[in-house]
Amino acid sequence: MLGFVRALNAIDEAMRVAIPSLERLADVLGLARSRRISRSGHIGTYSYTVHGAGCRFISGNGTEVDVDFEADGSEVFDLWRLRWYGLSLPDPLDVTDEDLRSAVRSLQPLLDEVRPGWFSVAS
Repeated sequence: MLGFVRALNAIDEAMRVAIPSLERLADVLGLARSRRISRSGHIGTYSYTVHGAGCRFISGNGTEVDVDFEADGSEVFDLWRLRWYGLSLPDPLDVTDEDLRSAVRSLQPLLDEVRPGWFSVAS
C-alpha cells in the first residue's frame, strides 16, 4: 500500500517537472482531451495512457499505477488497481482482496474511502 502511494507521489513529481504548466496530476486528462499531449506516450521515465476518467502510468521497471480522477482533481483507486500494482512489481505480490482491504483499513487516516471501495490519499 505504501509503495503505491510513494509511486503515485513520484509520478506526480516527474510529471510536474516534465510539464511545468501541470498544477495537478489530473490536468493530464485535460491536456489529452484538448490534444496538447497525446492520449498515450512517454513523459520523463514514465509511459502513460489516458483512459475514461483516469490514467495508467508505467515506470521504466514495468511497475503500473492506475488512477481515476475525481471532479476536484484528486486521485482515486480501488482494490483492483492496488492488486494490479502489486502484480506489476519487479518481485510481484499477489494478495487477496481481503488482505488489501485490511491493509487499506490499517492505513486510515492516511487513506480516505471516498465512495464504497474507492480510496484516495488524505490531503
